[in-house]
Amino acid sequence: MTAVVTPASSRTSAERAEQNGSDAPRSPLHHPLVRRLLPLAVAAAVLVPLAAVLLGSGSWPHDLTVDVKTPLDDAYTWVVNNRDTNPVFLYFLLWLSNWSDSSVSWMTDLLENLGWFPVGAGAVLLAWRIGGLRDRRGLKLAGVTLATFAVCGVLGMWEATMETVALMVIAVTVSALIGALLGLAAGLSDTFQRILRPVLDTMQIMPAFAYLLPLVLLFDIGVPSALIATIIYAAPPMARLTALGLRGADPGVMEAAESLGTSPLQRLLTARLPLARKEILLGLNQTIMMALSMVTIASVIGAGGLGEEVFQALSTVDVGSALAAGIPIVLLAVWLDRATSAAGDRLGAGTAPAGSAWLHGWRAWTLVAGAFAALAVAGRTLLISEWPDPWTVDISQPVNQAVDWFTSHMAQGVPVVGGTRPWADGFTTWVLDPIRTGLTIAPWWSLVLLAAVCALLAGGWGAMCTAALAMAGVGVIGVWGHSLDTLSQAIAGVVVTLALGFAIGVVAARVSLLERVLRPVLDTMQTLPQFIYLIPVVALFNVGRAAAVAAAVLYALPAVVRITVQGLRGVDGATLEAARSMGASSFQQIRQVQVPLARPALMLALNQGVVLVLAMVIVGGFVGSGALGYDVVFGLQKSQLGTGLTAGVAIVLLGLVLDRTTQRTDRAAASR
Repeated sequence: MTAVVTPASSRTSAERAEQNGSDAPRSPLHHPLVRRLLPLAVAAAVLVPLAAVLLGSGSWPHDLTVDVKTPLDDAYTWVVNNRDTNPVFLYFLLWLSNWSDSSVSWMTDLLENLGWFPVGAGAVLLAWRIGGLRDRRGLKLAGVTLATFAVCGVLGMWEATMETVALMVIAVTVSALIGALLGLAAGLSDTFQRILRPVLDTMQIMPAFAYLLPLVLLFDIGVPSALIATIIYAAPPMARLTALGLRGADPGVMEAAESLGTSPLQRLLTARLPLARKEILLGLNQTIMMALSMVTIASVIGAGGLGEEVFQALSTVDVGSALAAGIPIVLLAVWLDRATSAAGDRLGAGTAPAGSAWLHGWRAWTLVAGAFAALAVAGRTLLISEWPDPWTVDISQPVNQAVDWFTSHMAQGVPVVGGTRPWADGFTTWVLDPIRTGLTIAPWWSLVLLAAVCALLAGGWGAMCTAALAMAGVGVIGVWGHSLDTLSQAIAGVVVTLALGFAIGVVAARVSLLERVLRPVLDTMQTLPQFIYLIPVVALFNVGRAAAVAAAVLYALPAVVRITVQGLRGVDGATLEAARSMGASSFQQIRQVQVPLARPALMLALNQGVVLVLAMVIVGGFVGSGALGYDVVFGLQKSQLGTGLTAGVAIVLLGLVLDRTTQRTDRAAASR
């Protein structure tokens, strides 16, 4: 049989393309991004003109709005009227409220009755033991602890500090226990992991205020609401990192343990948990820091302690008193972060400590416990309880005088530069107002469509549906205007944060000296609770939307810089060396090599920046940001739970929109 050979010149272009296969150039229509956008573009070409005719170009229509404030106010009234008679309140919620109140009161009384000397000395001994009795790090940590508690007393904040520490001890203990149990279940069960992951993702993007409102509805204003909100808010990091550590256990070690005939429980206790201890301690660190942040914010619902001192001072623009309470919060945050980090490093080292047996292990703990007991007895014998008044220093008056001088000489009227107040006014007039106006006059359906398109590009069809429904939900519950006001502040804050964060991150990734200088600054900024950022911006810019945006930028900037540096430095060195060998300049290496290869990290920085800016803009309601943040504060302070809860729901929906439009999923990344 003779084979028929077709001349090359007589073949069709389709036959030649089929024979060449992958060598043929791909049509632009075959690009994954084009395939994803093409159906949406066709639908938009048909639906946008139709929507413009049928739905108009105004704000969210009143006919599509559902009144949720009235039912929520009615629910709050029913709860108040039935709190003392309904079985659910009598036999469960009342018991939970009483337990919360009594446990915090017991811990507060314990710390106050021990006295300042035993408590301070005990904290120093504990920190020394955690850092290592023979290590220089232990001495440094003990010094930080001594300075922390001494400053708290000198500033006249000892009693408020003990209230905060008491609430922290109870909240962190319960949060860590709940988070560890959830993480244990998620680490051992794939089904439970799939169920828990979206819950934790949603909780992560919810601002702190969203946790306070429903608990105030159930428990009223007071310590129980603050404690339970702190427990719920601080538990997710422990659960997530525990599950991560258990799932990341070395397969070789686990296989070896199984080959020895160990039971699943024995493998968990002797192999999986010890291998995950570093991640578990990191989860504990994050739980402690988030608990401290929430405890300070929960002062608005009666948590007391240092947060209440800051809140009362900010409400009267008393920067000096706010600073006197803010400094102990900062020092507590640094101390707790250093202590838990030291514990994690020591456990992860895996080397046996040197020196006497009494300086490590259970003997060292016994030695520390004995010393603390002796100090406690001495303190009770000598009646050392309250911090001596002659040892206190009032810094509020000189700080307020300094702020007044700054306001008179630097805030405005400065030649050429103008001053910080004119800067704030100019930012509001030329940036915030135009963004808010643009969002307000835009057709409501165009904003829903824009959210859907951005979410589709970032995360796929599922993210698109979530973002579109969440954006529409903001209008349905009747807070479209206030939500756009909050969104305008978030957009401005995100743009400034990303511009500064990416610029600083790129330079720090290329200049090792700058990265080493920035590291301790970023570490400290990331440990500070949200309330602390309000103090300097009020002193510089006075109250208003510009101050809230400035606080949001300061709050989100460390995470963006850190993730950017990590992503750019994670680029393969061989790839960079190849670019240098081809004569690429530093700018070309950054633009054509590092940035494209670090795109996943940069997208993560974008996502974290958006979520953190939104969270801080909401807290800015304390300093005049208005919109949803003000609605939440007003609802909490005036017991207008309908207004507050509606704003809280809108905050969650906005968080979902911003998260889904900036969170790049693995599937979306693969399609590129």
